Amino acid sequence: MENVKADKMKRGEFLRSLGLSTSTLMAFYCIGTTMTACGSSDDEPEPNPGGGGSVNGVTGTTTGNAINFTVDLTHSNAKDLKTAGTGKVFGDVLVAFTTANQYVALSRICTHEGSTVGYRKEQNDIRCPTHLSEFSLTGAVEQGPATTPLQAYKTSLSSDGNTLTVTA
Repeated sequence: MENVKADKMKRGEFLRSLGLSTSTLMAFYCIGTTMTACGSSDDEPEPNPGGGGSVNGVTGTTTGNAINFTVDLTHSNAKDLKTAGTGKVFGDVLVAFTTANQYVALSRICTHEGSTVGYRKEQNDIRCPTHLSEFSLTGAVEQGPATTPLQAYKTSLSSDGNTLTVTA
């Protein structure tokens, strides 16, 4: 069998390298379309990569360890965040304008198994839809199976209320 760099091999190439039949490959492809644990496509764009110019009303770094970005709350992509009880994901960060009219920013990645969490208006909290972990607006675990809190980020609203800055 020929060696292929792991970071370049696609799922189908791997399965073919195992010598599986066409019908077996089709079964894996059908199952694979509903499973995401095996990896993701290199072709999927990052929501707002590393840094640079404004993307959808967001300027700065929204992914990785150096979170530091600004959201233009007048931009069509983010203007709903001026309504209390809304939340939106920017890169690795969930930003919510809570029912208490307060901005919070937390890691969007559940600490249990990595699913994307979301803001719940009715409960005014954060919840993972996959295994139902619940987190407070500070990121603290309120209900497992998660046991580690979400990373919290600092938020700062401009005096005119049109720009939100999120920093680590």
